[in-house]
Amino acid sequence: MTESDRLDDAAIGQRLARLDELLERVEQVPGPTVEAAIEAVQTLTEVYGEALARVLSLAGQSLAEELADDELLGHLLVLHDLHPDPVERRVSRAIEGLRPAVQERGGDVEPAGIDGGVADVRLSIKGCSSSGVEDAVREAVLAVAPELSGVKFVPAADDRDDAFIPLDALLQRPASAGGSA
Repeated sequence: MTESDRLDDAAIGQRLARLDELLERVEQVPGPTVEAAIEAVQTLTEVYGEALARVLSLAGQSLAEELADDELLGHLLVLHDLHPDPVERRVSRAIEGLRPAVQERGGDVEPAGIDGGVADVRLSIKGCSSSGVEDAVREAVLAVAPELSGVKFVPAADDRDDAFIPLDALLQRPASAGGSA
């Protein structure tokens, strides 16, 4: 297979979506044939996982990092619990990759830790665009760390409710110390 014959990321995404559809259809059919098909997929997955583990053991540190940085290979390494980077590092890198876009919108984002399989993320952004930013952060984090069960947004240290001052209080003249104006 030449490099020009290889699948790009979009084609891989389509194949993975199709694979999910097919596996869902297979799981809906009762009987021993379906059980055998599912077992065959699981066994094949285990064998491929072992093959990846062997590739990593033969690869030097530099190559292992390159393999982990590839989106598809990185997902496979996570799937087989072989990824060389701990989940905290992967989450941090994903958030740092989003940070410039969030800052362009007047906000900021940073990792705040992982607790009980959930990534805590500090996000400060104002306005109605925050839900779209939250969705993008959640998607990016779970893409690099599918072993996590979710993403929780925690307030940034400097996020506090702005003090409310009624407009009419701003328009009133302050009373002088002597009592009359």
